[in-house]
Amino acid sequence: MTTRLLALFAVAVSVLGAAPVRAQRVRTGLEVLLTDSLHLIKGKRVGLITNHTGVGPLGKSSADLLHAAPGVKLTALFGPEHGIRGQAAAGDHVASSVDSVTGVPVHSLYGSTRVPTAEMLKDVDVLLYDIQDVGARFYTYPWTMALSAEAAQKPFIVLDRPNLIRNDRVDGGVLDPKFRSFVGQYPVALRYGLTIGELARYLVGTGQVKANITVVPMQNYKPEMWWNENGLGWINPSPNIRSGDAALLYTGTALFEGTNLSEGRGTPTPFQMIGAGWLTDAGAIARELNKKGIPGVVFDSTSQLVEKGQKWGGETIPVILVVVSDREKVNPTQVGLEMLRAIYVRHRADFKWREQHMDRLFGSTRGRKAVEKKGGIEALLPILARESAAFATRTAPYRLYR
Repeated sequence: MTTRLLALFAVAVSVLGAAPVRAQRVRTGLEVLLTDSLHLIKGKRVGLITNHTGVGPLGKSSADLLHAAPGVKLTALFGPEHGIRGQAAAGDHVASSVDSVTGVPVHSLYGSTRVPTAEMLKDVDVLLYDIQDVGARFYTYPWTMALSAEAAQKPFIVLDRPNLIRNDRVDGGVLDPKFRSFVGQYPVALRYGLTIGELARYLVGTGQVKANITVVPMQNYKPEMWWNENGLGWINPSPNIRSGDAALLYTGTALFEGTNLSEGRGTPTPFQMIGAGWLTDAGAIARELNKKGIPGVVFDSTSQLVEKGQKWGGETIPVILVVVSDREKVNPTQVGLEMLRAIYVRHRADFKWREQHMDRLFGSTRGRKAVEKKGGIEALLPILARESAAFATRTAPYRLYR
């Protein structure tokens, strides 16, 4: 990494890591439930879908807090991808177990089933959801929520949490329903600009999900807040999203999962570096990308050892670094597509698509085809912008925060 980029990275960390002074921190839906709305679950047998991000203001888990709440009987816990403690690797099946702290059964929703079964719900009157989202369509947590709410056919309460990458930005275009999967269940924008509670309201309100949903809103939350402006601190939402910059870039750089290049898993900064053993011209590509003047980011190159078990695991490979220089200007989808195109043009013999996965991630064949065609990205970006703007308009009636 050049001295200039190291300095820029240090400035970015300094600026983004320090939370601005605000009169009041955000109170999550969990806090509001426990202090103001406990009547919603009092006297009932409660099931809870959660993971390590479901915590109160002092870091105590929602499972522990609900287990201790007066008049509440916590009878079942449900864990999504990465498990209830957030330690399982991406895509790994998660086993059911018993929670060591509360003694409550833990049912996996990322193993033999993706939704709670009747047997799992036999001792549950009301089902709660408390997980930190990142605002990206191909994150699996929102679809665990939507599918579980519909499958349960019991009262379902979403305890709202902040969108880490602002709640008023929408981009990346809308999923084609033909490409529906567990990394995109419904036609929403790639960066959908809603909290998890607002997304639930939209899906139910438009009839796409048939469920009895109540959302417990946050207090003191503003749509323009970034993760470090809400006073709640940072918890990795999943093992490989370790910073606000990674969460922001994720909707673009995670597209490299659909290729034979590393998206940075197995390195210190997943989704902030892209590489392959054959990417020996990483520096030249970084310079080429910088000449394009892509808003909000700067590129550089270095080499990086990748942990075993990942793409290019056990090897030290050339990588392109993505440094966020102005997070207000970043369009992550554009960043990902421009990087894909720059590498594809120079390495047609080495570059390989994981075609089906790429199309599922992007929500159509359009991203892959745009990368392969001269001028394809320039033609596609305005289409994605129009789709995203239309999605923002459709979701406006379901927003909770102004």
